Amino acid sequence: MLLDTFGRVATDLRVSLTDRCNLRCTYCMPEEGLSWLAKPDLLTDDEIVRLIRIAVEHLGVTEVRFTGGEPLLRPGLTAIVARCAELRPRPRMSLTTNGIGLERTAGALRDAGLDRVNVSLDTLDPETFARLTRRRRHADVLRGLAAAREAGLEPVKVNAVLMPGLNADEAPGLLAWAMAEGYELRFIEQMPLDAQHGWRRSGMITAGDILAALRVRFALEPEPDAARGAAPAERWVVDGGPHRVGIIASVTRPFCRACDRTRLTADGQVRTCLFAREETDLRSALRSGADDAALADLWKRATMGKEAGSGLDGPGFEQPGRPMSAIGG
Repeated sequence: MLLDTFGRVATDLRVSLTDRCNLRCTYCMPEEGLSWLAKPDLLTDDEIVRLIRIAVEHLGVTEVRFTGGEPLLRPGLTAIVARCAELRPRPRMSLTTNGIGLERTAGALRDAGLDRVNVSLDTLDPETFARLTRRRRHADVLRGLAAAREAGLEPVKVNAVLMPGLNADEAPGLLAWAMAEGYELRFIEQMPLDAQHGWRRSGMITAGDILAALRVRFALEPEPDAARGAAPAERWVVDGGPHRVGIIASVTRPFCRACDRTRLTADGQVRTCLFAREETDLRSALRSGADDAALADLWKRATMGKEAGSGLDGPGFEQPGRPMSAIGG
């Protein structure tokens, strides 16, 4: 198992399939994009499947989420999902996506074995979407969401980030829309993962701000702590149920003590935390001929070095060196 020195066991694997993205969200990367990883630096499909197999068969991983960049840009995505669905024990598999391209791929991904999706959508207004993402693809995201629901990739979760001066007032409208469409909405505090280093803690919209805005329109009752488990989102029952809304307060209320995640970057590095400053290189060992036992041991040793917390709640937090597109959200 992937055990750290604080007694936490990592059973949830986040796999970044690419650092590339077809949006340019203001809180993630600059308008001109980034210097993308060279193709030889990326893990191949076979290498990804092998490392996931080791995680599942030898290290106790039970959940696998495919991320990016934008994972739908990975040509071999459907085949990767299908091969991982054949693993025993079979992991539950999900996908975090911006939704562009999901309209044409949702059915195939479901047939391949994908269980559910998380789709990022920060606004209901197409013009605000264009300002946030620097692309006019709002309608594509809506169609992708509908396709995921129709394919049975449920629960379909919608992730929203609120930013001052852009979409700060949209929380109640987003929740009403999600309830009407049958999606589960989760708000995420903006995190310091932008390559242009524009994040300022003093200007972010906090979980408390979001709750206050929602309570103007909705009655919210917190779920019991036991229902949360190791999930990052605190959830509230809306207007007596059955609908729920979640808030991931990564900055103001970090959930590090219950963290059960390990991360594999698109270029084959193990990260024990999204905000870790160090990585462990599995790709070099894999390409040098290491067997499964050696790769599993390297992963275990990396996990043992996991820190107690992300440091986001401390006054001296510094932004990590790699943008979110390179390490997986």
